[in-house]
Amino acid sequence: MPTTNSEHRPSRFSVIIVTTDESIRPEAEACLSTEYDVSILRSWDELIARVRKHPPNAVIVDIDVVGERPDEGLAATTELRSLLPDLLLAALTRSHSKGLRHKAMDATVDEYFVAPIDFEEVRIVLGRALEKRRTEIEYRERLSAKAEQQSYSELIGASEPMRLVYDAIQRVADSSSTVMIRGESGTGKELVARAIVSLGSRSEKPFVSINCAALPENLIEAELFGHEKGAFTDAKAAHAGHIELAHTGTLFLDEIATLGLALQTKLLRVLEDRVVTRIGGHTAKKIDFRLITATHEDLEAMVQVGRFREDLYYRINVVPIFLPPLRERAGDVPLLIEHFLRIYCAENGIPLKRVDPEVMQVLEEDPWPGNVRELENLVQRLVLMVDGPLIKMHHLPQRILYHSTTSQDSLLIPEQGVQFDEEIARIEVAYLQAALRRSGGNKVDAARLLHIDKQRMHYLCRKYQIARA
Repeated sequence: MPTTNSEHRPSRFSVIIVTTDESIRPEAEACLSTEYDVSILRSWDELIARVRKHPPNAVIVDIDVVGERPDEGLAATTELRSLLPDLLLAALTRSHSKGLRHKAMDATVDEYFVAPIDFEEVRIVLGRALEKRRTEIEYRERLSAKAEQQSYSELIGASEPMRLVYDAIQRVADSSSTVMIRGESGTGKELVARAIVSLGSRSEKPFVSINCAALPENLIEAELFGHEKGAFTDAKAAHAGHIELAHTGTLFLDEIATLGLALQTKLLRVLEDRVVTRIGGHTAKKIDFRLITATHEDLEAMVQVGRFREDLYYRINVVPIFLPPLRERAGDVPLLIEHFLRIYCAENGIPLKRVDPEVMQVLEEDPWPGNVRELENLVQRLVLMVDGPLIKMHHLPQRILYHSTTSQDSLLIPEQGVQFDEEIARIEVAYLQAALRRSGGNKVDAARLLHIDKQRMHYLCRKYQIARA
């Protein structure tokens, strides 16, 4: 759609109808042109040429006349959607096939009209849909701008807990102090490490990262400290370890709590003396590096039970930075979703997808046990697996839908329970009063609205002492 900045909103939406059915033109122009700038085109090629120059707000495609079959018309709308992801796209057909309707709505089409067309209804539906689309686009643009303003290096988030993280990063970036990043798995601890480095004096120097949990202990030792030729069976050549490779730069040890006690002892010695000796070697090399570590474990508890050296703990816990879980980052989920949608849609050459507002609400309320990593993986999967432009509720995985349902259940029935008869009575009274208001106090008409017979209506009104609305 054209720019939706409130200062540059179009006074009228533009609508293009593509059809060769001349009987449509008079009613369409009569009903729609009072509120919209309406153009009626006869060919698909004419439409494509027009939208490339002047993108409209909405297009109604007569899928019966674009191609030889409605299926071909739907395929053409997919091409149009790829050109204009934010276009409000409606299909017009004379087919009453439910399969065709479902296929259209699941693919690219926002609205669907079946002949005979009531263009007064089309006018109302377009009005609601276009205003909703404009609101969605403005919301997304605000999110995008907010994400850009509130991003920090590769970190995305504007919540107060993340602001505290950004402040901590700024404070330690220019120093050489050892930093320990604490946080649950999937919160983005390596991104924090990279942000610290990118803002510091070692930004142009090596950044060497190793996940201590990803390799067996014997391999980690060789990876960390390096080895000389012949130091062990497979050591066919000398190999510099990660500590050596980090000389003048930064060494990032992720999941440091997984190191065994023997390796902890060797690492402590390196940190104390700032020298490293390769496995099988006899010469100690002086190394200048900054150490950043990360863990999701309770190191204090590990120290208490003897699984982590206390002296090493104090060596690495100089400046702790606590990275909050996603469930504690109020307002950050929409920013992250918009960020990941842009990344993965662009990466896969797919028009930018949108998230239904109801879906966004569910995603904001989810506890995200896998944190940002889980959210990113979900968005990547949805980008690839959802055919249409809109991500809807049924596209979400069962875990998220189940949690959403149980949350609603807890709202419906609080922990202390409900007085069932009182709740049902309250609901019945509310419906009776609403129906009577709608019918102007006429109980027969109210009964018809509620699909009950008039005898039951009179009985319920006596039961609840309702004379009229």
